[in-house]
Amino acid sequence: MKRIVSRKKIDIEWGDCDPAQIVHFPRYFFFFDACTAALFKKAGLFKRKMLQTYQIVGIPLVDVRASFMAPSRFGDVVVVDSEIVEWGRSSFCVRHRLFNGKVLSVECLETRVWATHSAADPEKLEGKPVPREVIAMFSGEKRARRVRTHSRRKKS
Repeated sequence: MKRIVSRKKIDIEWGDCDPAQIVHFPRYFFFFDACTAALFKKAGLFKRKMLQTYQIVGIPLVDVRASFMAPSRFGDVVVVDSEIVEWGRSSFCVRHRLFNGKVLSVECLETRVWATHSAADPEKLEGKPVPREVIAMFSGEKRARRVRTHSRRKKS
């Protein structure tokens, strides 16, 4: 099964860096959050529409791990490859790999939850099962189904 991978280029700006001109570690998490949004967009899930269509409040981060192997500095242009590597019932894991040139500089694993307001307590959030059609959009299944449906219509 082919997975969707989003590739995002990021210019390292002065404001991303500490006084030593090395990217300050929290900025990577800002980059990765934007890369998750770009991944969903590439799959055809624009955030505003996704929230309305699936009656969710978002896909909040509930766990994150990162390995910092090489620094990135002011003026560098890095590339982040992002993909969903695991689906749970109401959660999923996104892997981000940040390359500075050909060097893997940072690898990050995020666990996010398909979240809605709790029916028992609207002040709380709870996981909601990720719709099968959403999972299919990340494997190309939905596009393939659309093509088959379109082909059937032509034959009729």
